[in-house]
Parts: sequence; C-alpha cells; structure tokens
Amino acid sequence: MKITDTSAQDVVLTKTSTKRPIWIGAAIVLIALAMLFYVGPTVSKWSSSDTSVSAERLRFATVQRGDLVRDLSVQGRVVAAVSPKLYAPAQGTITYTVDAGDSVSKDQILATIDSPELTNQLKQEQASLAESEMALDRQRIQAKKQALENQKAVDMAKVALTAAEREKRRADKAWESQSISNIDYEKAQDDLQNAKLVYQHAVQDANLNKESLAFELKAMELQTERQSLLIEELSRKVEQLTVRSPVDGIVGNLAFEQKNQVAQDTSIMSVVDLTEFEMEVAIPESYADDLAIGMAAEVSLNGETHPAQLVTISPEIENNQVTGRVRFAAIDRSGNSVQPPQGLRQNQRLTTRILMENRDDVLMVQRGQFLESGGGRVAYKVEQGIARRISIETGARSLSSVEILGGLNIGDTIVISSTDQFNGADAVLITD
Repeated sequence: MKITDTSAQDVVLTKTSTKRPIWIGAAIVLIALAMLFYVGPTVSKWSSSDTSVSAERLRFATVQRGDLVRDLSVQGRVVAAVSPKLYAPAQGTITYTVDAGDSVSKDQILATIDSPELTNQLKQEQASLAESEMALDRQRIQAKKQALENQKAVDMAKVALTAAEREKRRADKAWESQSISNIDYEKAQDDLQNAKLVYQHAVQDANLNKESLAFELKAMELQTERQSLLIEELSRKVEQLTVRSPVDGIVGNLAFEQKNQVAQDTSIMSVVDLTEFEMEVAIPESYADDLAIGMAAEVSLNGETHPAQLVTISPEIENNQVTGRVRFAAIDRSGNSVQPPQGLRQNQRLTTRILMENRDDVLMVQRGQFLESGGGRVAYKVEQGIARRISIETGARSLSSVEILGGLNIGDTIVISSTDQFNGADAVLITD
C-alpha cells in the first residue's frame, strides 16, 4: 500500500526583496527619535521631581512692583456718636413727659422729679442766708460806731496835747522871768510828755480797732458769700429736677414706670442723636500695637466706599480683641469735602477697612495660604512646569498682597495656594 505524502499541500514561495525591512527599521528609528524628542523632557521632569500635583489644584501669582497698602478689614457696628444717658439728680418721684421713641429737641423737658427733701433744704439755706446778711449789716453798723468812738478818743487826746503844749509855753516864759518855781516848771513838762503819750496810744488803738473791725467784717462777708454759694448749688440741683434733653434726637427706653421712686444717680432714660453715627469695630489683638488714633479708614455701604478715621482705641483687651471707634470723615484724602452716608441704622453691620500703612514702589506678590504653610519663609517658584522650594523673606502684609524682601525677583511666578500638599518636597511636577 502506497502512503500519500504532503507534497500536494506544499506551496512554492516567491523570494522576497531584502529592501523592505530596511525601510521598516528606518521608520522605527524615526518614531523612536520623535518619542525621545517629545517625551524626553517630560521624562526628565519626572525624574527630577519628587512628586506631582495637578495645576487645577493650585493658584499662581507673579511677583511685581507696586504700592502696598497695609490694611485691616473688620466688621463694624453702627452706633450713635452721641447717645447720652440721663441720671436722676436726687431721690424722688419721677414723672415722664415723653414716651420711648419720641423725637425731642434740645432743652425740651423730658421728665420732672419731685424731691421734697431737696426743696426744703433749699428753703432752709435761703433763710440762713437772710440771717447771715442781717448779721453782716449789723456788723457794719457796729464797725461804724466803733470807728466813731476811736476817732473821738483820738480827738480828745489831741485836745489834751494842745492844752499841754500851751501850758508848757506859758511855763517857759514864767521860768525865764523867774516867776514860777522849779517844781511847777517840771510839772508842766511832765504834763506835756503825758499828753503826747496819750495821743500816740489813742492813734495806735484807733488803727488796731479799725483793722480788727475790718477783719470781723471780712469774716462775716465770707460767711455770707459761702452761704450764697450753697444756695446757688442747691438751686442748681432743684433746677436739675426738671430733666431736659441735651441734644436733638429720639428718646430711648424709659428705665422706670410713671410716678415711681428713683434713687439718686440712677439712670432714668437715654437720648439717641441720629444725625451723627460712628462705627464700633472689634480689632484682633495681634493688630493692636500697629494701630494709632488718626489712621485713615474706609467703610463700605451699598457698593460705595466712604472715607473715615480711627478716633478711639480701647486700652483694654477682651476676648483677644480691642474695641475701637471709626468716625466718618468730612473730607477725603484728596482734600475734597464729602457727605457722610445717609440712611444708616443703629446696630447695622458694615465692613470697615483700616489703612495702617502705605509703602510705595515695593516688590510684592498676591497674598495666599502659602504664607501660613511656609510661615512666610518658604515659597515654591515655578519654572518650566516644576515648582521648586526656595527660601524667601517677607515684610508688610495687606489684605491682598505681601511685601517680598528677599528670595524672589520681579516677574517670578510662585504658588500662592496652600503648599501643605507638597509635603516639603524640594521639587514638584505640575501636571495639566
């Protein structure tokens, strides 16, 4: 039996040309070179970076020169610049003549306080003043009488002195004619000397009595004046029992009901002047040392900015904050007159911007979370798709910008978003 072979299935192949593989190899080489040209830089970036982050997760900013305004933005509460509280001047029964919310004008009567004790004390002191005035008039009459008695004594002594001088002249002539004894002549001399002494003492006594009377009169005048001043003070207190409005405004809440008893120095009501407002702002403690009275400020209301000025700073820190007052300015920084905003309401919340410092032509960059991430000493500079960690030095900071003192140059681009995701890497590949 003959076994059939596979010769019937064989196919004769034609001889292929040896030139085709050469072209294929050349194409592969070209493709490899192209891939090396385009992919090589990427591979190089991957090899030179520690990690990679998508650009969509980052924010970038360019370093530039400009004017840096160091400022602080806080929430302010609108308060009345003038809102006096009124207190009871004495104990008594109060009677209100207005209600809460009433519009009042300056010096309008708001309430009266009935104080019988104070009124009676005024009448007693007035009676004492009248008594003192009568005693002063009596002392003046007594002083005139005493002055007259003193003058009378001086005049009598003067007459006695004149008589003694005349007797002395008569004795001198008699002595010359030897018609008088020596004893009588000496007696005439003694009488003259005695008259001179009496006259001198009378004059001195009159002067001393005059000074004494003037002193007593002055003392009683001062006592009367003191009593008069006491009457004026009591009259002022009695006048204050009629409580008047110190300003034009609106009556606040009444502290007592009608005809109630009030104690002295107790708050009885308040009057709010709605024609002038201020902003009460709470400032973080960290900025307290940088603030000063007179700093410029800006208040935002309904899309408009109104110039203002920091007028007070509390010396006390409460809840890590200090309280300040911002007053609307009458002129802006250009010297132009401006009107304060209209339609403000008590306790309205507005954003207030305090301008603490203005630095011209400084190197700065937009502010971002990179300051907190690196403590203001580290930043990531972006070059050819790679963010490299560098050391920087920062200065003054505002709400939108931060001053660059060293480590960066104008035109440099840095990552201003949080760099915590870089985990401290020296180089980070930024992918699309």
